[in-house]
Amino acid sequence: MSALPASTELHSPASLEEALGLMAHGGRRPLAGGTDFFASLSQRPFRNPLVDLQGIAALRGIHFARSPEGAETLRIGALTTWSDLRATPLPAGLEALALAAAEVGGRQVQNRGTLGGNLCNASPAADGVPVLLALDASVALQSSGGTRQLPLASFILGNRRTALAPDELLVGIDIPLPTSRARSTFLKLGHRRFLVISVTMISVRIDVDNSGRIQRCAIAVGACSEVAQRLQALEARLVGCTVASAAACAAQLLIEEKDRMLEVLAPIDDVRGTARYRRDALCTLIPRALAAQ
Repeated sequence: MSALPASTELHSPASLEEALGLMAHGGRRPLAGGTDFFASLSQRPFRNPLVDLQGIAALRGIHFARSPEGAETLRIGALTTWSDLRATPLPAGLEALALAAAEVGGRQVQNRGTLGGNLCNASPAADGVPVLLALDASVALQSSGGTRQLPLASFILGNRRTALAPDELLVGIDIPLPTSRARSTFLKLGHRRFLVISVTMISVRIDVDNSGRIQRCAIAVGACSEVAQRLQALEARLVGCTVASAAACAAQLLIEEKDRMLEVLAPIDDVRGTARYRRDALCTLIPRALAAQ
């Protein structure tokens, strides 16, 4: 792993206000857990000033909050680690978060890596993105000039690209509280069980009515395009299905209308798998995830 040159300007603010003041000068790089940052350096030197956020307690933790519209949400601080997520009892319907947290690297990475850093790194294979996309999450961005809220789908713009302004920090992730009958899951496909970058991954969330039929459905796929995508055509076709029949319905749709159901995806051929393999794998993973609900 590369070390920072001794001449690197490193700031360690103790408060969010101090950090935002530093970011207001421009040209500074915020550093959260650093698990992706240092690995990405390889042998290349890094000389930009760094703002290490680890000392800011206000950016860590999970609590209930209110959206600007007054709806109850779960607020996850940007510095909340994957281990924090695994250890925290979450409301029904958010099971996918804990499942994804258990799949991120090894224990060392889970102890250090943060949810906010995962989103800002904006890797196409980021484990946190499809889960939060399926849960209709938004992000809170703050600068010394104020705060703004963006849906996650509007925040991640492409491979390693986000809507974060140079003077902003991602301070929190907000998830609308699910209904008592909601449930969710996360599945990840790799070449081994642990410590692997995804070939593809999927998160499914459903809400059911009193009769056991799907009222709302969200299916998000990662590692099959520059940005994780919701399969809205498939989601719409599953509304009204019973939970018991959803997996079979999805499997049939993916046989008969595969191109239409997966048309928003743009998988590539790389060392982990071909585009064709990724699309074929989804035809197994999606029904499997629905069957687990």
